[in-house]
Amino acid sequence: MGKDTIKLIRKIQLQVDAPTQEEKKEGLNTLYRWQNRSYRAANLIIAHLYVQEMIKEFFYLSEGIRYRLADEKKAEDGILNRSKTNCTYRVISDRFKGEIPTNILANLNNNIINTFHKNLPDYRKGERSLANFRKDIPFPFGPTGIQRLSYKEEKKTFCFRLFSIPLKAYLGKDYTDKRCLLEQLVAGQIKLCASKLQLKKGKIYWLAVFEIEKEKHRLKPEVIAEASLSLEHPIIVKSGKKSLSIGTREEFLYRRLAIQAAQKRAHSGATYCRPGKGRKRKIKAVERFHDMEKNYVGNRLHVYSRKLIDFCVKHKAGTLILLNQEDKMEIAKEEDGFLLRNWNYYELMTKIKYKAEKAGIELIVD
Repeated sequence: MGKDTIKLIRKIQLQVDAPTQEEKKEGLNTLYRWQNRSYRAANLIIAHLYVQEMIKEFFYLSEGIRYRLADEKKAEDGILNRSKTNCTYRVISDRFKGEIPTNILANLNNNIINTFHKNLPDYRKGERSLANFRKDIPFPFGPTGIQRLSYKEEKKTFCFRLFSIPLKAYLGKDYTDKRCLLEQLVAGQIKLCASKLQLKKGKIYWLAVFEIEKEKHRLKPEVIAEASLSLEHPIIVKSGKKSLSIGTREEFLYRRLAIQAAQKRAHSGATYCRPGKGRKRKIKAVERFHDMEKNYVGNRLHVYSRKLIDFCVKHKAGTLILLNQEDKMEIAKEEDGFLLRNWNYYELMTKIKYKAEKAGIELIVD
């Protein structure tokens, strides 16, 4: 039987909660320093892990070299003086001690090790290149890094300290469930897991991970709903004698193609835009339309997947089957490449999977 909880990730904008401008600038600079050290540490970790795993391939070393990646105290032919996990942690800890909280380094080390071992078979076959981390990498931290989280009535928002830095949430009008999740977290009703912080374009984003209980519905596992992601309708679902067509081809594509046309016009006119700051100023309108299209598609797919899960809950379907998706993809490639490019099958299936798991519905992809 599966777990009764599910993890949700929410992107919450933060601001440095300091009384003076100088203190705000100092806090922001500290966060940027932590992000820089995380970026450098991440590349160090991945490089050491790769060398450790591939050392057996160094056939040109002398015959006396031992290859076993194990603690020499526990294995006779071990070449390490500590555990594999502790090796990379000590490398970055000795390098950046005092410049960044060790909690961040420990979580960063564990995350990269887990991802590296997951992709190791592809590395060995030469089918995947080694990860290269960018400067805007989100840096992870454990739940103990969040201290004194509470709702401040005078500020009308949630405030806390990330290690030594005072921060406050900027929720705006908040049409989502972020405020509700933070209220439940303060009340102790849900659990906060290891999360991440990202700094991008001068803004601070908290990628918060909440562990909540799955929705409890009176579903019947023997009741099956069959859904297909068709070409004429985003989703067609049937359960017994009940059926529902969610969305239409024209409704989905009309707005998206309009945004694409506007982006193309903006791109053509970018040549005549006032430069100001060079390329960035010229393509400002193009980037705005690109983000607009991305947000529109994400919103539509959320609506379609939400309606599908609501249909299953309404008819107590405990099992959801997605039918013949591979065949549909092949047909779309052969007959209508334009439609495939604009349809976002994979993203829609991802959202369906997430919402089905949250509602306690078993999803089967046929």
